[in-house]
Amino acid sequence: MNSLEEFNSSNNTQTKSIINFTTIATTSEDKNITNFTSSSSSSSAPQPANTLSRYENQKRRDWNTFGQYLRNHRPPLSLSRCSGAHVLEFLRYLDQFGKTKVHSQICPFFGHPNPPAPCPCPLRQAWGSLDALIGRLRAAFEENGGKPEDNPFGARAVRLFLREVRDSQSKARGISYEKKKRKRPQQQQQLPPPSNNAT
Repeated sequence: MNSLEEFNSSNNTQTKSIINFTTIATTSEDKNITNFTSSSSSSSAPQPANTLSRYENQKRRDWNTFGQYLRNHRPPLSLSRCSGAHVLEFLRYLDQFGKTKVHSQICPFFGHPNPPAPCPCPLRQAWGSLDALIGRLRAAFEENGGKPEDNPFGARAVRLFLREVRDSQSKARGISYEKKKRKRPQQQQQLPPPSNNAT
């Protein structure tokens, strides 16, 4: 999609899209990569080889998923009318697909990074996943013709929400999300020049 107009006016009469939140395990790295995808039930035509980076592919999938969310919104919502409040609604909607255990304050494992037993606390989206998602959607909005000053993903309410999620998950999970300080290259200590006092 090249512009906001195309995004807003896209018609989904031929394919039925389903929002699907999956976790894909890569075999070569044994890492879990969280993907917000929008899969469609259209005919299985062969896809051309995609030369985009993993980040670009993920950004495109996230953008399509958000567009599908807006189309499924009641009443349907155009991107031009989307605000930070709608972005927050989308993030809260995504919590139902979360895989991160966030302990409540009454849970005996509150603040423990590795609880020894299961508990009934809810699964949520991890702060890092939400933060990365918002970053990709913010970039996609501007790449698709949106003005930076109108970007709902950069709204103050969204930034405050992410900060609140980070702080609450940090306390509940006993994990610090402090920014890691960059290590500055150590300067070699200046040694005084050797004295030439040969006697």
